Amino acid sequence: MTRHLRPRADLPTHTVGNQPEPLGDLNLFAGDAMLSHHVLRALEAAGGREDHAAHLSAYGAEMGRADVRDLGRQANENPPKFIPFDRYGYRVDEVEFHPAYHALMRIGLGAGVSSRAWTHPKGGHAAHSALMALTGWADAGVCCPMSMTYAVVPALQASDWAAAEWAPRVTAANYDPRFIPAADKTAATMGMAMTEKQGGSDVRANETRAHGANADGEVELTGHKWFCSAPMSDAFLTLAYEDEGLSCFLAPRWRPDGSRNVIEIQRLKDKMGDRSNASSEIEYRGAYARRVGEPGRGVRTIIEMVQHTRLDCLTGAAGGMRIGAALAVHHADGRSAFQKRLIDQPLMRAVLADLALEAEAALALAWRVCESFDRTGENPAEAALARILTPIAKYWLCKRAPMHAAEVMECHGGVGFVEESDIPRLFRQSPLNGIWEGSGNVIALDIRRALSAPEAVEALRAEAESGRGLHPALDQLLDEVLAQASAGGGAEVSARRFAERAGIAFSACALARAGLDSAAGDFITRRIVSPALAFGAGGGEIDATALIERARLRR
Repeated sequence: MTRHLRPRADLPTHTVGNQPEPLGDLNLFAGDAMLSHHVLRALEAAGGREDHAAHLSAYGAEMGRADVRDLGRQANENPPKFIPFDRYGYRVDEVEFHPAYHALMRIGLGAGVSSRAWTHPKGGHAAHSALMALTGWADAGVCCPMSMTYAVVPALQASDWAAAEWAPRVTAANYDPRFIPAADKTAATMGMAMTEKQGGSDVRANETRAHGANADGEVELTGHKWFCSAPMSDAFLTLAYEDEGLSCFLAPRWRPDGSRNVIEIQRLKDKMGDRSNASSEIEYRGAYARRVGEPGRGVRTIIEMVQHTRLDCLTGAAGGMRIGAALAVHHADGRSAFQKRLIDQPLMRAVLADLALEAEAALALAWRVCESFDRTGENPAEAALARILTPIAKYWLCKRAPMHAAEVMECHGGVGFVEESDIPRLFRQSPLNGIWEGSGNVIALDIRRALSAPEAVEALRAEAESGRGLHPALDQLLDEVLAQASAGGGAEVSARRFAERAGIAFSACALARAGLDSAAGDFITRRIVSPALAFGAGGGEIDATALIERARLRR
């Protein structure tokens, strides 16, 4: 929110008072005890604290500037515009963005939001996720193209030509918005186009076809894609059928001869949230593309990209809850009602403490997953844990985020319902991570698939030891979850229940593993022993003062 210079308080009909001060400038990393604790712990475990800590603090100061955060408001109030034709009638298929969008993209990509995991691999995924969470303070919309550009790297490595030509472009730690051939740019962004109208998450129902494959895997694509976010990206990973089956292709916006590729944008989506970022429907009309990976193995090729974007979904949900808890506490600190500050009202304290507890647990679980990503190469057990804990965390955290955002809005009262507060934007954004890269049912079924591997069950069994002995109720829940895991997750109809119970159990374990035994005990009390449907309604005593203090941003 913009802070105006010396606004008038003494008005003809009343005096303005009892309002919290704007957040102003602050360091969103060094001044955030919650986020920095979990990120630094994950970096330490991966041996990357020295590589990333100072960089994250500097970026936290950059994103903590009020004028930088206000760029998000400007970008959302001025959404992208589709330009199908130029003034002379030539087809151009371009999207025009507000300067604030470009400014945030330049800041984020320049700081390595998309590239740092690959250029500074020790703790790189934990650092990447922290950079994304910090960017979310300004705008979550720009995080979408940054996330996809980050996540394409493993898929590009499936073919030597893609790794050689495109990986350096997407890891260049720069932003070049010019719509020119990628070879002439200083950096590139990349998206994906997989879903179609008739299939949605069931990509094997796709109808897009690849024709005329040559020895280099070059084809022409014909088909329609229902969701293509960030359509001004320099290229898209896409799925299409050829004779061998469903394959993965890279479709650039420009053909090798320097002409525009025939990728026609049909329209931009009118979305509930994420409005600063363009999402579109596109059609390939004989579009040039080149195969990435083996023929007929498209899902296998692109699955690593999906795994990494799912990491961004779950850390994004956790980051959103962290923002919400901080804003709620800040408002309650500066507002009074019924002769008391809101922060001192018993019922409000109960709600705020529960919101803070949820955010703390979300960060603990999310960055435990980040740690497993960073240690995958050196530790097979961590690789197995990453495979199973990613969908568990995505399911649980993405289900909690909208509920959390709604309660944060209510804590603000009527001012939280108006657009000037930015709380409605937080609320509208909150369901997206639960939909993107697999809705709840898809993720719950993916958990069942992951449990078919014995090493995944063993990874969960080992992870459960970090929470053993904290409380008999947690021990009992862990026993139930592990028994079901050993049985493949139980009946399909109970897949959501298993995902939820596992999410709760391993959140408690993550808090304990992070050295937060008190918060772990509070979480067990409120989510396992005496749970409630609404925040602030659970039974049992918790340390509200400590939880609220952790949620308060420091200057």
